[in-house]
Amino acid sequence: MAPFLPPNVILSGFKERIESLLAQGDKLYVGTATGNLYVYLVHNGESSEGEKRAELLETKKALSRRAIEQLAYVQDINSLAVLSDGSVTLYPLPSFSPPTSLPKTKGALSIAVHTVVEHEDEAQAATQSDGSISAAKNRGGVPVVITYLAVGCKRKVVFYSWKDGEPQDVKSMTTIDITVPAPTSTSAASIGSMGMGMGMGMGMGKGAFSGLSGYMTLGLGTKTKPNALRVDEKSFLVAKDNTGYFIGEDGKLSRPVSIDWPAPPEETAFVKPYVFSVLPPGSVPSSQVTAHDTSAPSFIPSAVVEIRSSITLLPVQTLPLPLIHPPPGAPPTSSNQTVRLLTSSPACKSPLYLVTTPSDRTTANVEGSSIVEFLMKPWAMQIDELVEAESYTEALSLLDSLESALLPDKEQRKNLIRALNAVLLFRTGHFAQALNTFIELNTNPAKVVALYPESVAGRLSVPPEEWVSLFGGPRKVTKSESSSIDDPGSSLEETKPQDAGSSIQRPPSPHGSVKSMLKTGLENIIAGAKKDDDTSSVRSKRKEPPKDDFRRSIEELMRYLSDRRPKIGGALDTFHITNTQAHEMPPLSAASIEDLFALPDAPLSALTPEQLVRYAQIVDTALFKSYLIVRPGLLVPLCRSGNWCEVSEVEKELRAREKFTELIYLYNGRKMHGKALDLLRHLSEKEADMRDKLMPSVTYLQRLGPEHIDQIFESARWIFDQDPDIALEIFTSEEVELPRQHVADYLEMLDLDICAHYIEFLIAERNEQSATFHERLAELYLRMTSDARKHGDNEKRKGTYGKLLHFLDTTNYYRPDRLYGLLPSEDFYEAKAILLGRLGRHDNALETYVYRLQDFQKAEEYCKRIYDPSGPTSSIFLTLLRIYLRPTHQPTSPTIDLLHPALKLISRHSPRLDIVETLKLLPPLVTAQDARAFLVEALRAPVFDKKVISGIAKARDEQIARRLMVLQAKRVKVTDSRICPQCHKRIGGSVIAVHAPRGEVTHYQCREAFSRKLKELRH
Repeated sequence: MAPFLPPNVILSGFKERIESLLAQGDKLYVGTATGNLYVYLVHNGESSEGEKRAELLETKKALSRRAIEQLAYVQDINSLAVLSDGSVTLYPLPSFSPPTSLPKTKGALSIAVHTVVEHEDEAQAATQSDGSISAAKNRGGVPVVITYLAVGCKRKVVFYSWKDGEPQDVKSMTTIDITVPAPTSTSAASIGSMGMGMGMGMGMGKGAFSGLSGYMTLGLGTKTKPNALRVDEKSFLVAKDNTGYFIGEDGKLSRPVSIDWPAPPEETAFVKPYVFSVLPPGSVPSSQVTAHDTSAPSFIPSAVVEIRSSITLLPVQTLPLPLIHPPPGAPPTSSNQTVRLLTSSPACKSPLYLVTTPSDRTTANVEGSSIVEFLMKPWAMQIDELVEAESYTEALSLLDSLESALLPDKEQRKNLIRALNAVLLFRTGHFAQALNTFIELNTNPAKVVALYPESVAGRLSVPPEEWVSLFGGPRKVTKSESSSIDDPGSSLEETKPQDAGSSIQRPPSPHGSVKSMLKTGLENIIAGAKKDDDTSSVRSKRKEPPKDDFRRSIEELMRYLSDRRPKIGGALDTFHITNTQAHEMPPLSAASIEDLFALPDAPLSALTPEQLVRYAQIVDTALFKSYLIVRPGLLVPLCRSGNWCEVSEVEKELRAREKFTELIYLYNGRKMHGKALDLLRHLSEKEADMRDKLMPSVTYLQRLGPEHIDQIFESARWIFDQDPDIALEIFTSEEVELPRQHVADYLEMLDLDICAHYIEFLIAERNEQSATFHERLAELYLRMTSDARKHGDNEKRKGTYGKLLHFLDTTNYYRPDRLYGLLPSEDFYEAKAILLGRLGRHDNALETYVYRLQDFQKAEEYCKRIYDPSGPTSSIFLTLLRIYLRPTHQPTSPTIDLLHPALKLISRHSPRLDIVETLKLLPPLVTAQDARAFLVEALRAPVFDKKVISGIAKARDEQIARRLMVLQAKRVKVTDSRICPQCHKRIGGSVIAVHAPRGEVTHYQCREAFSRKLKELRH
């Protein structure tokens, strides 16, 4: 990636020796060795053929008596600072008069200017008591513009300053000694101490005076002069010999690595974030420019302008001289040139200017010098080129070095490049780092899953050559380009187009260089991806990772999905959506791949419910497949806990692996009960025992709710065909409560006996009291009895009829009149008798027992059951006797004798019969002997009762009289010698009290105390 556009000559044929350059806005100031100053206007845009972009505006002849060594622009006073003949003079612009000489700059060697906006308090704190300048931390106060002009002299640095155009006191400080320890990574001899009379104002924290780099000779003897370049706010790049060190504000190394040039640079300059260096002829390998040209010499014979990134320290652009090649047909340009005075615009920004002069003096006198302009490509273009080259680390580092004002879409680009870098990490086996990045970026899980083969991603799987474009990177032009890298040892970089002067492959570095210690960016990624020289490029046809890497990638995917899953579930909860509603949502298969990849990379809180559902479906489906591959034991908990898995993508694999339990759970969770029951029926064919064969399906059906009643009825039919008793357990389970009416209708359609069993279960176990079910059960018994009679099955008929009679006789939750109307006229007489009794028609019921059934015992039992001596049925036995003795219907058998059961009834139940009415009912021909038992009982009972009562009353009277006589016969004799048992005094003629039952005599006043004493003695 070449960050700079091809160099452009803006001025050629300049015959004087150029000693200084200054770029300010669209003007270029050129100072010469004769003291002349030329002012050029530099036009923006490309120059047309034959025209130069620099237009001479003004020439100041003999502006100085000596060579103009350095130029600087002081913005606060709109003046040009000129260093010449060891002193600095200020020339107001644009008139250049009157000049102002700075008397304290005698012996000046270098100058630099820095302008900053500070606050009033900050500006006051900037000047220390020792005269040094430091950065103030306070940001309060009124903002002011302060310009510093630093002049480097032999032993000091003089500071001139202006505040809002007003001159301030002149300050000075001594030079700073910086000790640079030799890094352990270099093989060079100990560098020792470099005394630098830079006067950079390190205490300012500004890093502003990089222009003072020309004055760096102290302590170096006759060796190559070092250079100092400001690379950021807190560090400088100091070049010594062929090594560049990064020095911090404290004078110590700020970075552990250094730049390793193949030779000491002749000139250096800095255009953020790139370091320009001019390397001598024969020091740069040809492979650094022409990677594939084997006919080229080993080293470039001419001087080389090398551009390195200050971030990665690697060459990014190498330009051998001549920088400009003549058009076809023109005489060739000599490559034997010198390059001098690399000058960037203020603040180390593009463009950069340099002067090229032919080394041959004769040629130089004829052709003169040329000023070449280097324009940096726009930041967006540079980043795009790095992304296209898959140099994502470099692109991220470059983005981090830029301010948001330079690139408005910085954050969006950063997220994109981080995602692409994660893809590259994934490609090279750094799965954990890649997936961690995807989590931080809230990447669409469909894209993450697409990095895996079809066994995990299904239809979302994308071949490796399309990963970059999937994540928003540049799409490859053709498929042939991505698949043509088949040669052994081919690398990703070899397939990229080479710009003129671009650095595609870094040349070998000397021993101890930074490259021997550090591998970054694409070079390291490719090195990790290549196994040996026979390995094809990572962008060739898709290959599944080795088994251990593949398993490791699946483990990391499960970690990623397990992180996403609860967070997505929490986001769905805010919309009151749970995985139990998964069957209500559009399936994942209904969405196209393009729609899934188009889901936004955004925080979950910013997604719509529809997008969150798609996220959940993608995550659970991928997690299910991952478990299937490496953790099959976790499938059952996943299926049972509810999920959003897409069944169509996993059911085939589950069937192939015979994971039927997991598949059934999955079907159940997604409310695909038909498929689950079909699978259970298929599996039942392998079982021999009937219960083992049917119970899995029965258990599954027992757990379905009323909303699946149709599915239950459909799937239960084959179970009833196999074993009705087991099948009935589907509807008698306590798991769920199904609509009883619907179940009864369904079972009645299958079999009356099954339906009767079901209703019996409801009445007995579920305490069903509805008349509807009771009457329905009676109807079922009636129909079953009739059907058994039609088919001649007497045993079944008796059993069913017995159930009907028992049911009618023991339950009260039915309407007798309705059931009576259902009975046929010529049968079911006993049932009719029970129903007639429930209707209160006891005489009709007894007539049925006597005349139709001729079952006198049941008639008598019926009377016993309903007899109430104080109620309306007190004469029920008399009614039965009347039916016996005064028949109203002709018995079914004319020979039946009703007198005999009537006499037995009279003899057994005479107390419950009215004597007079009974005697009236007895026929005249009945002898006294036949009714002897009844007559004797009737005559004896009243007399016996009267004598007993009279005897008991007389005995009671006599008992009371005797007790009275005894009580009246008791007396107490009180003599003069009788003592009171309480107070032990003689009673005499005092009032006395007699105590029962033994007749103790006490004083009247002692009675209560003595009574208490007696009571205590008794207890």
